[in-house]
Amino acid sequence: MNKSIESLGNAVAIAGVALCVVAGIARVAGVYHLGGYQVMTLFTGGMGLMLMGTLGKLHALGQKG
Repeated sequence: MNKSIESLGNAVAIAGVALCVVAGIARVAGVYHLGGYQVMTLFTGGMGLMLMGTLGKLHALGQKG
């Protein structure tokens, strides 16, 4: 179970980083909306995904020790 939580945490964190990178590049390029959402909303969503991934990894590490 811990291995699946850790793997899910990694996947969610990678998705969050990718979303933040896309939002950052769009913002620097002067684009304010992507896919019907404001770029800053997408950036905030990416930060939330990274937080969820971090909490999943922390849970898995806490169960090992």
